[in-house]
Amino acid sequence: MNRAFNRKKDKSWMHTPEALAKHYIPYNVKFLGNTEVEAPKGTEVVKDAVRKLKFQRHIKKSEGQKTPKVELQISIYGVKILDLKTKDVQHNCQLHRISFCADDKTDKRIFTFICKDSESNKHLCFVFDSEKCAEEITLTIGQAFDLAYKKFLESGGKDVETRKQIGTLQKRIQELETENSELKQQLQDLEEQLMISHEPPAGSMSMKPPLSTDVFDMIPFSPVTPLVPTPASNGCPPPPPTTLPPDIRKDLFGAEPFDPFTCGSADFPPDIQSKLDEMQEGFKMGLTLEGTVFSLDPLDSRC
Repeated sequence: MNRAFNRKKDKSWMHTPEALAKHYIPYNVKFLGNTEVEAPKGTEVVKDAVRKLKFQRHIKKSEGQKTPKVELQISIYGVKILDLKTKDVQHNCQLHRISFCADDKTDKRIFTFICKDSESNKHLCFVFDSEKCAEEITLTIGQAFDLAYKKFLESGGKDVETRKQIGTLQKRIQELETENSELKQQLQDLEEQLMISHEPPAGSMSMKPPLSTDVFDMIPFSPVTPLVPTPASNGCPPPPPTTLPPDIRKDLFGAEPFDPFTCGSADFPPDIQSKLDEMQEGFKMGLTLEGTVFSLDPLDSRC
């Protein structure tokens, strides 16, 4: 590892400025990984990182794991590392955070760059393997730096600050979207639990609506409402209702009608009782005449 890019005013670059400023230059490479380094730049620092990642990759290869392939997208805004198949962004290294980039002359397939992580503020060394484009990729990153630096001078530093603010806002938007999706999932789970808790168990009878009550919170009395016997708690049928003799009648409140002729002699004074006895004998004589029976009940049809 013996060469790092430098800005030169008279250097002839490989790509047009528009390609890096308005679009990006893609490269398909193998990604050995990244590791933390102690310094933001230096040839020896990069060499140690390459040896470490090569050793780790050798162990994984012996276990049957292949080196993953990724797509590099290089522009004046940074270097994106995407999954080759799904195109998901694995790492987004902003250009102003890249402090060192170099290719290895002893191994022409290897190139690296060091980038400061935006969250942990640690310096990470990214190592890649490309059979033919290691040097070209290093020069492309150098050209992106040169164009970004020129744009920085033209804008007076405002362009870089604007990109930082945009990057911060994009990160915040992504965090809010993730939080929103989590809250939606929690709300859906709560609704499902609420529906399950309100479902009656299998085989249970649905509850009847409560009866209407009057102003005294009592159930209104209805003499025409039939009484429905309720089953006993042990499952046995209820006993048959007790029937009274037909000649015994009761009033609306369940009491037997008053009959002065059936009262005992001790219930009234002697003079009143004697008159009641005379009245009773007179009624008995009037009830039977020439074999015809008369009823005192006005509802009796035999009259």
